[in-house]
Amino acid sequence: MKVATVETENCISCGLCISLCPTVFRFDDTARSECFDPAGATEAEIQATIDGCPVQCISWM
Repeated sequence: MKVATVETENCISCGLCISLCPTVFRFDDTARSECFDPAGATEAEIQATIDGCPVQCISWM
């Protein structure tokens, strides 16, 4: 299984990933995105979120 990961140091907190996949991504305590449930959406939904990230800080592990 692929697992999405967020490079939090590059996250600009735009919230796009959270609005596209709220069952997978959320803001952490520093207001940066994190992947809290990698099984919360389909691989295609997560890939669309990765593709939409404006700073490309989300990728597959």
